[in-house]
Parts: sequence; C-alpha cells; structure tokens
Amino acid sequence: MSSRVWKFGDDINTDILAPGIYIKLPLNELAQHCLESIDPSFASRVCEGDIIVAGNNFGMGSSREQAPQVLKELGITAVIAASFGGIFYRNAFNLGLPAIISKDFTKIAADHQIELDIKTGRICNITTGQDLVGEKIPENLLTLIEAGGLVPYLESNLNNN
Repeated sequence: MSSRVWKFGDDINTDILAPGIYIKLPLNELAQHCLESIDPSFASRVCEGDIIVAGNNFGMGSSREQAPQVLKELGITAVIAASFGGIFYRNAFNLGLPAIISKDFTKIAADHQIELDIKTGRICNITTGQDLVGEKIPENLLTLIEAGGLVPYLESNLNNN
C-alpha cells in the first residue's frame, strides 16, 4: 500500500502540532488546528494513511502527548524525519505511531507516493523509483506499535497473566 507524503522542514515543535491555545478542546477539535500555522489547510486535506516527512527536530518542545495524538486522529500512519525531539519520539511509540529516522528524507517531496516497511526501515519512493533507508525501529518499540501503543500493550499483558 502506498501513502501520500506531507513534507515539512526543520524544527516542527509540539505547539505547531497541538497549539496550546486549543489544548483543552476535545482531541478531534484540537486536531483541526494541527500544523495550521504552517499549512492552514492541512487538517482538512490530510487523508487516512498519509505520512509526514520532515527535517531535523520534528516534535521538539514541550512534552504534550497531544502532538502525536492529533496526527493519529487525522489519519497519519507514520512520521519520517532526520531527527525527533526525544519526548515526542517516545510519546509517538507510546501511542502506536511509528517514528522513523532517515537521512534520506531530502529525497522525498510533498505529494510523492511512498511505501514504508516499519520492520526494516525500508522506504520505497514510488514516485521516483528510489529505494531509501530509514533506521530500523528497535524491537521493544515495534512491539508497542503492533499492540497499538503502550496502554493496549500493558492491557494485553495483564489480561494474559
């Protein structure tokens, strides 16, 4: 299955993803303001299955877990970036959102179609025909994604014991 790319630059912080002024709104309403300071039409045009590709420090800033939550709410299935803010990176996996580090992000443009194998980190840019490299997700974090996040993972383990 291929996914459409949304491309952003460096230093996309958590306040751009989940603006503080709207933080007390229900998640579905907060999601409508995701990235609006950069692309006001993003929330209304993003589709289930789309992927975000960005530069350095994606998700830098505060520890708000709403940042990866709104991306999932909008249907984003993964984020590929040169680097991530540490807290965003962990929050993404805790919520079941794959975050792939890739220095090849420059070879992917907005509206390209890509295929991502989260188990190997392989990225196929269908638009250009290039095979690209992303870092393999560590097994413990891959387990969280497969479970749907940390809470479903813990619930499953508690129910099986």
